[in-house]
Amino acid sequence: MTAGFVPPPYPYDRLDRFKPLGEAMDGGLVDLSIGTPCDAPPDAVIAALSSSKAERGYPPSIGTEPLRRAAQAWMSRRFGVDVPVGQIGACVGTKEFVATTAQWLKLRAPSRDTVLFPAVAYPTYEMSATLAGCRAVAVAARADGSMDLSSIEPVDAARALMLWVNSPNNPTGALDDLHAVAAWGRLNDVPIFSDECYIEFTWDGPPRTILESGLDGVIVVHSLSKRSNLAGLRVGFYAGDAELVTYLQEVRKHVGMLVPGPVQAAAAIALGDDDHVAVQRDRYRWRLERMASALTQWSGLEIAMPAGGFYLWFDAHDGWKFAERLAATAGALVSPGDFYGAGGSQNVRVAVVQPEDRIELVARRLGLR
Repeated sequence: MTAGFVPPPYPYDRLDRFKPLGEAMDGGLVDLSIGTPCDAPPDAVIAALSSSKAERGYPPSIGTEPLRRAAQAWMSRRFGVDVPVGQIGACVGTKEFVATTAQWLKLRAPSRDTVLFPAVAYPTYEMSATLAGCRAVAVAARADGSMDLSSIEPVDAARALMLWVNSPNNPTGALDDLHAVAAWGRLNDVPIFSDECYIEFTWDGPPRTILESGLDGVIVVHSLSKRSNLAGLRVGFYAGDAELVTYLQEVRKHVGMLVPGPVQAAAAIALGDDDHVAVQRDRYRWRLERMASALTQWSGLEIAMPAGGFYLWFDAHDGWKFAERLAATAGALVSPGDFYGAGGSQNVRVAVVQPEDRIELVARRLGLR
């Protein structure tokens, strides 16, 4: 049989060889590699999982009315944007949405075959193109980490199914000019998909959504995984351009992409509560500052706070060597930057997703008090 697609190694599986270094230490491994929230969601959200009675029937693929109205109210309250409920849809966590949407757009526009995405980015943007049988074309970054839209070749723009923007960016924390991205998309007739799952953790200025520039030609993707510590529930939503949202809602019905009913009920409660998010922001801010200070003192490198997100991203000269050295010295597992594109090979990403006592344990192992 002729060999076809062979899935590449999952990036984080490549870190397994470093785990024994931390596991052998008193207190064990401190995993700062995957961005998995560790803090508890609100009690009311957990209670909703067992009291909705929504487990008894098939949930609507597009999202329940309460969930979509909660998303609508949150976007209005938080960002001052008005999105009709009909232009909002639920997704089974945003990773599946990122990974599969290129396939559905290729069916809609078979003459186009290119997915544009940031050069240093969450790897699923690139993988989505591969899974759809499309070209993956990375967009170069400016010095501040934002996308350099002027670097996109006209031939690539003409062939583009979509352009992904991620602001705040994972892993860099950089913020993009979303008005400029939306304008570029409209000028070039390229749908813009704005992944804003870290938007609540914007440190430089107020949080900004691409929907502030209008709904035409843009889709925003939001997740409750980071905002509300609900990564295990797999729930998010997409919203924006009426024609695009309607098309995706109909396709996804046929695929059977259904967020479980109790999860939708819990998500509606979470979106209605901003207080727990304010608490979470304070936690991440403290952890970022403490870890940046500890690593700077230990390594002598310049490790700055990000503009957004809960990752430290810095030039370590060799990402893999730094990751191994940190695992051996402090029992901390971090991500080498080449997980996020060739442009990150010298870098390291540190996810501050462990409780304060675990962050302090790393600092003590580094010889700091």
